[in-house]
This record gives sequence, C-alpha cells and structure tokens, in this order.
Amino acid sequence: MTTDDLFKALADPTRRTIFEKLAEGGRTASALREGMAISQPAMSQHLAVLRKAGLLREERKGRFVEYQVDPDGLAQIADWLARYRAYWPVRIEALKTLLTEMDQ
Repeated sequence: MTTDDLFKALADPTRRTIFEKLAEGGRTASALREGMAISQPAMSQHLAVLRKAGLLREERKGRFVEYQVDPDGLAQIADWLARYRAYWPVRIEALKTLLTEMDQ
C-alpha cells in the first residue's frame, strides 16, 4: 500500500462517505448502504478498494462482517500531512498580514 493508494481510494466521493460512516463506528455492509443509492456488489467493490488501501479492517461476527477504520491507514495519512504542517504557520501569518493590509 502506498500513499497514492490511500488518496486514490479517498478520491471517490462514495468511498469518502463510506469511510466517514466507518469513522463514526464499525458497521456491516448493509448498515453502510443505508441512505445511499448503491447496490450490494458496488458496496463490496468500494470496501475492497478501501481495504486494499489499508484504510479499513474487517471482523467476522457470526454470519456478518463488521468493517472498521484501520488506525494504521489513518496514521499514514497523518504522517503525509505532517510533512506539510511546518509550512502552515508561515502561510497563515502571511494571510493574516495580507488581510490586515486589505482592511486598511
């Protein structure tokens, strides 16, 4: 799994919605489909992409499979963002200065 895999997986709006639902707590595929106009096979494909990217894990509970966000996948996203976090304070200060100058 690469950073590209993570971002490709989350580039799709449907997968982002699924991921956001999973971030609220573990759910089955059927529960994830609630409120979404998506077939079961399409849901399975989206879950497979998220799983391949390392963003979710699954746990069998009897006949059902519960999907959950994988913290390791989130850690990779956080690591990627951390590289750019150093630039934010300088950019924010520059924006504040620009906005202050525009107000005057």
